[in-house]
Formats: sequence, C-alpha cells, structure tokens
Amino acid sequence: MDIETIRNYCIKKKATTEEFPFDEVTLVFKVMGKMYACIGLDDPEWLTLKCDPEYALELRELHSGIEGAFHFNKKYWNQISLRGDINDKLIFSLIDHSYEEVLKKFTRKLKQEYDERSE
Repeated sequence: MDIETIRNYCIKKKATTEEFPFDEVTLVFKVMGKMYACIGLDDPEWLTLKCDPEYALELRELHSGIEGAFHFNKKYWNQISLRGDINDKLIFSLIDHSYEEVLKKFTRKLKQEYDERSE
C-alpha cells in the first residue's frame, strides 16, 4: 500500500485533519485534534496506528510486519510495515480501529462537537 492510498482513506474520515506537528516529513492524521495515524514521507515503510493494548499484542504475535511503534508508547501504538506480510484489507481495518480507539477516549464535550459535525 502506498502513501496516497493511506492519505486518501484517512482524510475521508469524519473530522480528520492532516498536519506535520513533529517535523516536515512526518504526516499525522488527527480526528478533532487527536492523533490516530502517522507516516514518514521520507521513508514510507511504516504506518503508526493506535491500538487496543490486548489487540496490539495479538497482532504482533500473528504478524511479523507489526511491532510496537518506535518513539510511541508501545502499549497503545503499533507500527505496520507497508512492505511486509500485511494485506491492504487488514491495513484499512487497523486504520479504522485506530480511529475508533481515539473516538472512544473523547470527552463528552469533544464527542458532542464531533457528533455535530457533518461528514
């Protein structure tokens, strides 16, 4: 899977923005200001996604192309190899899961603002 496919998939999600908060080469996708995905544009080998802690461990055991994310809390963040054994269907599913994990942590106020936004 390439960067443009990932980008197009992410930016179609409700209330998603794209930013470069860390540097000029790390593209970050946020929902209502909360990060759910990032990818390096200079070497797009890894996609970093938020994940339920138990599911994160399960994924790492099942797939050699999924490991704890470098520079992130490995309990909650996985990095997925875009050059490994992970098929596109699973990558899209993991992006969806990451997005939903962030939504679950919204405050009541943020959830209300999210609900009031159009898609």
